[in-house]
Amino acid sequence: MSRIYLIRHGKPSAAWGGAHDDPGLDPGGQAQAAQAAETLLELPPGERPVRVASSPMRRCLDTARPLVESLGSKLEILEAVSEIPTPRSLKDRGAWLGQAMRGLWSEVVGDIDYQVWRAGVVAAVAARPGAAIFTHFVAINAVVSQLTGEGAVTVFRPGYASITVLEEVAGELSIIRLGSEAATGVL
Repeated sequence: MSRIYLIRHGKPSAAWGGAHDDPGLDPGGQAQAAQAAETLLELPPGERPVRVASSPMRRCLDTARPLVESLGSKLEILEAVSEIPTPRSLKDRGAWLGQAMRGLWSEVVGDIDYQVWRAGVVAAVAARPGAAIFTHFVAINAVVSQLTGEGAVTVFRPGYASITVLEEVAGELSIIRLGSEAATGVL
C-alpha cells in the first residue's frame, strides 16, 4: 500500500496558450507551492511522499521546486502528466479546451485518441507509488474520471495547488480524497 499525491500547479503568471506558451507562477502561485510542500512534509513518515515527479511545464516545475528542495530529492520529468495535447491546427485553444472540458472523453476531437491519452496518464501515475506528482487540471481529471468510471472530462475542479490523494495497492489505484475545488476560467 502506497500513497500517490496529485498536485495541481499553483496560479500561473499568465494564461497558457495566450501571450505565453509556458508561464511560471505569479507571487500567489509561489505561495501556494510553498504551502503544498509544507502540507506534504507534515504528513506522517509512512504517508509522506518519497519521490517527486512533474509535468515538464514551467508552472508545474515551479510548484514542485519547494518540495524537491525540502526533500533533497531528484525531480523526475514526466511528459505523460503534462497538459492535454491540443490539436496542431488549432487557432483558439481556449474555445477547444472549454468545449472538451464540458464534454465526454469519447467526444474530444483532435489529433490523437484522448481516451488512450487518459489511460496513459493513469498508467504513469499508477507506476509511481510514494510520489508527489505535479500536474494539471485535465490530467488530474483524467485519473479521477477513469477511477470513478465517469465518462465526463471534468469530474471535479481542482484548485491551484490542491492535493488529490490516491492509494496504490498491488497495482490498483483508488481515490482517498479529492483536492480542494475552485472555479476555473475555462468552464
